[in-house]
Amino acid sequence: MKVLQKVGTFLGVGGDRSAMPPQYVALADGLVITDSHTEAWYVLASSNTDLMSETARDGELDAANSALARTLAGHDCHLRVLWSPLHAEDYAAEAAEMFTAGDWQEWAQIRVGRLEQIALPTRHLLLGVRLTERAGQAQKLGRRGVEGGLGLGSSTVGSRELARLDAQMRRLGRRLESSPWKAQPASVEMLAWMISREQHRGTPLPAPRAGVIAGAKLAALTRGRILPHPDHLRVVDAHGDVTAWVSVLTMSGFPEQMESPGNGEWLRVLSEINYVPDVDEEGLDPDLDPAALIQPVSPEASVRFRVMPKRDALKKVDEARRLAKEQRRSASKASAEDPGRDIEETEDVMAELTRDMRREDVTLVEDHPRLVVTSETSLEDLRARIDAVITHYGGFGIEVTVGEEEQRELWLEMQPGDQLRVPDLGHVRDVTALSGSWWWGGAKVGDDRGPIVGYLTGSTPGVFRNDVTAGSDRGDATTTAFVGRSGRGKTTAMMLSLLDAGFRGSYALALDFKGDLGGLVTAARRYGLNAHLVETGPKFAGAVDLFKLLASEGVDVARGEVPAQLSVAIPEWLREAGAETPITRAVNEVIAQGEPATWKVIEYLRQMDDELGRKAGEALYELAQNALGAPFMGRPTGEGSPITPEPGIFVVQMPGLSLPQPEEGRRDWTPMKRLSVALMHSMLAFGVTTAGRRDLRGLRKVVAVPEVHVLTATREGSSFLQYIARVGRALATSLLLDTQDPESLVSMVGVLEQLTTVAGFQLTTREQQNALAELLSLPKDAHTRALIQSVGLLPDGEIRHGHCVIRDRRFSCATVQWDVPSAELLTLLDTSPKAADQSADDTPVSMEKVDA
Repeated sequence: MKVLQKVGTFLGVGGDRSAMPPQYVALADGLVITDSHTEAWYVLASSNTDLMSETARDGELDAANSALARTLAGHDCHLRVLWSPLHAEDYAAEAAEMFTAGDWQEWAQIRVGRLEQIALPTRHLLLGVRLTERAGQAQKLGRRGVEGGLGLGSSTVGSRELARLDAQMRRLGRRLESSPWKAQPASVEMLAWMISREQHRGTPLPAPRAGVIAGAKLAALTRGRILPHPDHLRVVDAHGDVTAWVSVLTMSGFPEQMESPGNGEWLRVLSEINYVPDVDEEGLDPDLDPAALIQPVSPEASVRFRVMPKRDALKKVDEARRLAKEQRRSASKASAEDPGRDIEETEDVMAELTRDMRREDVTLVEDHPRLVVTSETSLEDLRARIDAVITHYGGFGIEVTVGEEEQRELWLEMQPGDQLRVPDLGHVRDVTALSGSWWWGGAKVGDDRGPIVGYLTGSTPGVFRNDVTAGSDRGDATTTAFVGRSGRGKTTAMMLSLLDAGFRGSYALALDFKGDLGGLVTAARRYGLNAHLVETGPKFAGAVDLFKLLASEGVDVARGEVPAQLSVAIPEWLREAGAETPITRAVNEVIAQGEPATWKVIEYLRQMDDELGRKAGEALYELAQNALGAPFMGRPTGEGSPITPEPGIFVVQMPGLSLPQPEEGRRDWTPMKRLSVALMHSMLAFGVTTAGRRDLRGLRKVVAVPEVHVLTATREGSSFLQYIARVGRALATSLLLDTQDPESLVSMVGVLEQLTTVAGFQLTTREQQNALAELLSLPKDAHTRALIQSVGLLPDGEIRHGHCVIRDRRFSCATVQWDVPSAELLTLLDTSPKAADQSADDTPVSMEKVDA
């Protein structure tokens, strides 16, 4: 019988090639049940390896080798790497559960439109493991054809058998869950999609019932038409029209030695293969960027493999070693010449491999890798994609060819529940050759759920989610830092995050020291959010009066804060003369009269019998006419927008703020510095009390501080930042920091320990790059500094706005492009100098572009 099988295989008509296609009986979560056997299927998680340290990579690779050698040894396995288009409309459904404020439907829709425009593919990793032959089914296989032709065939899965198979699948799954792949049972919807997509392009998935798909619904998944041709297959719809052209490629030759990173990562690089489709050059826009013509090929992979038990592997290696030894001896006896170098090298390699297998989790694997290339455009487009794949792998020394005359067999082979049909195109090698392909490696960073704000730019495509308000919900840190040079898009990224927070019903307070966040208010109002802009100057006199800001806290809080604030603002000689006493008396009297306000305290001082009090009152009155003094102690004009602790976005612009350095004594403070400190006192006191209010504990709160180095230069500002960072989780308050100086952040331990996300944009000096590397938890070496230097540049050396390195709450790092979803929003958000000359009305302002 074996001789006949070998002859049939040689002629291309062997039993493996001619076996009947799988007949599916049922699908359940994690199970594909055919009439002959059952397979367990798992969804594998991707690992963030692009910026992983060498030590971490080695550790994860060792863990993968161990999982293959210990958990999967002796099992017939089937690995699939699949791609699907991102269903942008799913984000609209997520938005309904995520957003509550403003015109969130329109806000979500512009993101949906942008996602459809960039059309990011999504990678799916699935692993099938053959569990067992179905008891009592073998004798039915021979009758399948006859009964099927007569319409008498039937096959069912009883509840007892299903429960037993489910237990086996979950028992193996628990062992694979601890592997680097973090395997989880594949949902029945995923399995149905995996089967049906090969025959029904674009057909919606059937809805599962009680977690099982069987009967007519299951039969519908496999009622497609596939027409095999010598070098490709055609997927035909119900009308006889070709919907896709598919070709299965074999990987028939690998280099003797492969490196990782490098050509050893032969499955991870699938997402890096691109091509330029044939286009009508005459019809192209002359201003079109040539890079826009480059499209991803997105080839898929199907790898059937079997990890040999160590005893069998050792036996096979020993046989190869002894054969090489015999050939060496025979060659030395037959002639006086030295035996071939290849023979000696083989003997040495087999001996070394034997030692490694005895000491480590190293064994042999027999694998049969196939690549699947698909085009939904034309046969010519398919062949252009195939050429791109062959050329790409050829650069790695890997031989890839089209499976001529065996497309049907190779296509059937890659179906779940089928078997190895073309065994003569496989490889036997140590297990590291398979694990070193890093099929689960790539780029992965950001939150699992939340607003989509950009996309990954690493080795695997995907969206980037970032919810700055989610830290307290997870019981985690709540501080996000945006670090980098001016003009690289960090403030834009922060504004996008604030808008998403606003749509989540948050209270967002932005302290704008530079005066370039007016566009944030304009954009928030455009999309229906409650938004206010408060500026320094007479128009907003009294807008940040502590009596008003702290009204909900009670007069006792203001009774202590207001005298302290006014004592900072008065000239130093008055304070030394004892002006704090009449100021405190005036505050108490104004409180007693009802409806207190700081301007009333000043008027009371001006009319006091105490000469020192009158002098303090006159000095404060004149200072209140100043642009920096008016917001916290000027008489309200009724024009400015108040700051109230309610859902919405509030931007307080304080351009021209001149804060003293920590080493400066009060005697050296200029009037502008005194007013700057007093104004800052209002904002910090309000920020601290609002964050700590018990009645607001259920309200999401965000405090955003652009140009944070302005605050870190003072003791009060540094203390405020560290306080909010430390208590943010308990008080549901998130802190967003925007700075050009990562060294100042590194020096604040209270902030450093509470960072949940870091967005690192371009920096150019060695010291700042090292500080940013520490914030990103990356090694301070030349490679990291080169990454930080280049992350803000396009290949031609021009500035790439919005491109950065993200470190998320899991301490994973990857490169990300922040993405403004519409041209209109780009116009509304403006950090250019002209934005400071426009008020926060309905007039759109523009901002530096964050390129997509």
